[in-house]
Amino acid sequence: MNAFVIDASVVIKWVVEEEGTAEALALRRQARLIAPDLLVAECANILWKKVRRSELSAEEARLAARLLQAAEIELRPSRSLLEEATHLAIDLDHPAYDCLYLALAMSEDCRFVTADARLVRKLEQSSEASFGGRALSLMEIALAEAKPGPRRPPNRRRT
Repeated sequence: MNAFVIDASVVIKWVVEEEGTAEALALRRQARLIAPDLLVAECANILWKKVRRSELSAEEARLAARLLQAAEIELRPSRSLLEEATHLAIDLDHPAYDCLYLALAMSEDCRFVTADARLVRKLEQSSEASFGGRALSLMEIALAEAKPGPRRPPNRRRT
């Protein structure tokens, strides 16, 4: 079974119907999933924002939180990722909390899956060799799972 580091943009799709929900649910069934413990706070914050924007009722958000609390995700402490996440954030000019996920993927030697298109674009455009196709969009994972045969890293276009 493949292992992936996933972020809150993927996990929230398990409990809130939005673009990419089917792909996120498929990934949940087919892989061992890992995340930094920051995931818990990020998911709670997303649910709160959705209530503020009237996208969810308070009761729906509480139910979603209960479901996520029980989800099978291997949570890793963020503390040991601090230095690498800071390095990545500076190099990518991207928020450090997102870079914690990438730092974890690098330390666990596995792929990172996100629905954050902006972060994937930054990683694709980065000259940092250590990223080397490590991050995938949720849609790329769904397409790779649907295709038979050997898996290859997706083509990366430099813009």
